Amino acid sequence: MSGNRDPNDPGYSGRTEPKLGNLDQLDRPQPAVEPDDGLPQIKVEPAYRRGSSSGRSPYKRRNWALPLLIAVLLAAIAGLWFNQSRLRSLVPRTDFDDVLHHAQVALQQGHLDGTDGTSARELFEAARALEPDNDAARQGLNDVGRAEISRADAALRAGNIDEANQALTNARELLGGGSDVDRLTQDIAKAQVSSGQTDSLIAQAQQALSNNKLDGPDGAAALYQRVLAAEPDNAVARHGMDQVGDAMAAQIQRSLNANDIATASAGIDRLAALMPNYAQLPTLRASLSALQTQASSALTDTINQGNEALRAGRIVGDGNDTALAHFKAALAIDPNNAQAKAGLGQVAEALVVQANAAIDAGDADHARQLLDQADALAPGSADLVAARARLGQAPAPAPRAAAGNEKATASASQEDNAPLPQAQLTGQQQIQVADMVSRARQAAAHGNIMSPPGDCAYDLYRGALAIDGNNPEALAGLQGLPGLVQQQFNQALRDSNLNKAGSLLDALSNLEPGDTALSISRQRLAYAWVDQAEQQFDSGDRNNAAASLLQGRRLLPDDPRVRELAARMQGSR
Repeated sequence: MSGNRDPNDPGYSGRTEPKLGNLDQLDRPQPAVEPDDGLPQIKVEPAYRRGSSSGRSPYKRRNWALPLLIAVLLAAIAGLWFNQSRLRSLVPRTDFDDVLHHAQVALQQGHLDGTDGTSARELFEAARALEPDNDAARQGLNDVGRAEISRADAALRAGNIDEANQALTNARELLGGGSDVDRLTQDIAKAQVSSGQTDSLIAQAQQALSNNKLDGPDGAAALYQRVLAAEPDNAVARHGMDQVGDAMAAQIQRSLNANDIATASAGIDRLAALMPNYAQLPTLRASLSALQTQASSALTDTINQGNEALRAGRIVGDGNDTALAHFKAALAIDPNNAQAKAGLGQVAEALVVQANAAIDAGDADHARQLLDQADALAPGSADLVAARARLGQAPAPAPRAAAGNEKATASASQEDNAPLPQAQLTGQQQIQVADMVSRARQAAAHGNIMSPPGDCAYDLYRGALAIDGNNPEALAGLQGLPGLVQQQFNQALRDSNLNKAGSLLDALSNLEPGDTALSISRQRLAYAWVDQAEQQFDSGDRNNAAASLLQGRRLLPDDPRVRELAARMQGSR
């Protein structure tokens, strides 16, 4: 080690050589004061004092690393837990990937359509059935549709009109329409006319009309339109279209006369799509509107009467003034009415409440009758299942005392009204119940509420209650499923996973049929489908737009937004 020496010192040679000292003095006692070796003095403290003035070991100052490592591990575990659904989606899906691969191979080989399960269309449809929201499967079907367009063009150039027409039909089914479909429709129609097939098309159209086959690809309307695409002034085809309109109008009128609003409304939509300028359309629409107004007023009155009967305690029974009778009458007017369905669910819940009171009073027979009535209205109700589990724990009724033995009769009456005792479980049964409850919680957390059968939360909780009908954890878990499903439904809507949201809505309808908030959830999902349909339609994806609109219409068939978009899509064709 070098010291701070003055360079002007005569003894300074530019460096300081290390010195070992006098080795002969190693065995001699060392003096109290060490001799000066000419080097700077360095004070070395013991390790336990160097750490801090408090005397703590310096190693303790590094213990922050262990808590940090634990925190990082916990954060990683939490991240894996909260993203488990996304991570599971990254795991290879053998069945889906195999189907998708074979579909793409079939597309590349030009095997577009068929009935043996090996064509590109069939395989892409199978892949979409496995993963309804998968973009690759959806895009694959669009690619098949574009390939069918190319095949139709090639067949038309080669003079194979029948093959071109078949390819066009496939393309129309896959793409839903578009400029290429419209162009090919006109080109094929002109080719058919030039090849002398006009008479054949008209004959086919007349035959379809006589068979009452009005719409569809092979219907009279489509055949007449193919003729008109090539010959807009063809008088026979024009007259044929008028006959198609008259036949459809007659069908609509019969539905109106029968007060079948749903069928009449669908018929008017089809007629407007085929013949938007048909003369009787305004009259038919006016008749439908009047019928809808009348039915809406009657429906509202009937539902209100059902709610009043429910509040008054007239749940079920003889006569037409019970809640059950009114809600059934409402469904006769509108089979899809959400309020009437919720009313029947509330009737079922009221019956379950009465059944639980009967169980508490020891009247198992009456409780069973009430639950049977509720089961006919809402077989999947969580409260109903819980009540049935409690009823299953009821002991057999004690034998009645002989007549005249008043003391025994009073004793039997007290026993009948006493709370039902819980059956004693074996150790194995307790373990089995605990395992089923744990698996049910895991299934519920993963969204497996009503499926797969046997391994879903609903079935596992039911299985646990079948063993121990008064198990508080199973009861709480089962009756807490509706709230959990609602949370998962909201998340599925935020994630735009509409198919999953639909499954969860169905589960919620089964678990808690009397919940009046179901109508709000149903409307939210329907509008999400309509929003998706609008986006797909605006981007030219007519086929998927029609499929999305169909989902929205199933939820809210008479909603103005649904009808408006349907009219817009049909008008564009």
